[in-house]
Amino acid sequence: MIDSMADHPVRIRTLGRVDYAETWHAMQAFTLDRDASSIDEIWLVEHDPVFTQGQAGKAEHLLNPGDIEVVKVDRGGQVTYHGPGQLVAYVLLDMSRIGSDVRKLVSALELSIVNILALYGIVAAAKPHAPGVYAAERKICSLGLRIKKGRSFHGLALNVDMDLAPFLRINPCGYSGLEMTHMAHYTESPDLTLIGRQWVAAFCDLLAMRPVWI
Repeated sequence: MIDSMADHPVRIRTLGRVDYAETWHAMQAFTLDRDASSIDEIWLVEHDPVFTQGQAGKAEHLLNPGDIEVVKVDRGGQVTYHGPGQLVAYVLLDMSRIGSDVRKLVSALELSIVNILALYGIVAAAKPHAPGVYAAERKICSLGLRIKKGRSFHGLALNVDMDLAPFLRINPCGYSGLEMTHMAHYTESPDLTLIGRQWVAAFCDLLAMRPVWI
């Protein structure tokens, strides 16, 4: 738990299944338009099938995108896939409220996922030099952030119950042969909405934020 601005509010928006590019541009606009008095927000979404290529992303990791759109974006990281059945959480935070510590934010994102997976009997862990969360060496949650003017956007993508086949069309996160998995491999019929609420509670607790659902 942090001491600075403890228990500050964060608005939680559940946006449903939305277009990736439109949501990305909305995040950019929110980040650029906000000021020191703006309340932080977290957006919970699903996306239509899309590959996203981060700032460090290399074209050679897009093996066979086929009919799935590729969007080049301003987050960190390499190439990943978003699709239905994946919980995507965008964290739109004023970094000064968590001590302007990017490592703290990354750690809270990873640990909150590890803690939620543990509720379902899934043993998972983060890796020091490969951001995200892994279950038995298979990646179950990807992470990518951008910090602009002291504010974060983008976030994480937790594979809940989805078609994993599109990951075979890329080198996920730039790693050839990296296997992906999802919660449905370990637990029957995981509820994406419930898991979203559980994750918000776990993440906000780690950073002493008070979620306000709207």
